[in-house]
Amino acid sequence: MNKLLATLIAGLFATSVYAQTTAPATTTPAAAATLGDTKADNKAKEKIAKADQKEAKEVAKADDKVAKAEQKASDKKAKAAHKRNKKVADAEEKVAKADPEDKAKAAAKADEKTAKAELKAEKTAINADEKAQKKIVDANADKAKAHAKAAEKKAEAVAEAHKADAK
Repeated sequence: MNKLLATLIAGLFATSVYAQTTAPATTTPAAAATLGDTKADNKAKEKIAKADQKEAKEVAKADDKVAKAEQKASDKKAKAAHKRNKKVADAEEKVAKADPEDKAKAAAKADEKTAKAELKAEKTAINADEKAQKKIVDANADKAKAHAKAAEKKAEAVAEAHKADAK
């Protein structure tokens, strides 16, 4: 069972690492490098800076969501492990207190309780990781959307500047 859990968790981390890889950076059109010092060009530069700032803010917000989700999952797993350890300790204590002729029966009950406690802890850990992964995927989607929106704003600003310069 532990090997299965380890495999599942490794798979979750592998998919999260893949999901967190950054998208190829799309740059502002080459025309952005040709912005001069005209009034329209300066306005375009301001819009580009504003778009970059807004994108950075959205990325920071998404990173915060990821950190909170990971922390929440970690807390849930720690709480589940603590509960499991307590149940196992209680079961072992009952075996130790049992009469010599009832030890075998008490040990069997203790094994059953231990198995149930471990299963519950594993399920809790898997569910916590699953929720965290969903939030991480959502946050990464938010980052990608923010990046695309910033690229669009930058392209619009450059286009407006070139249109104004052409007049």
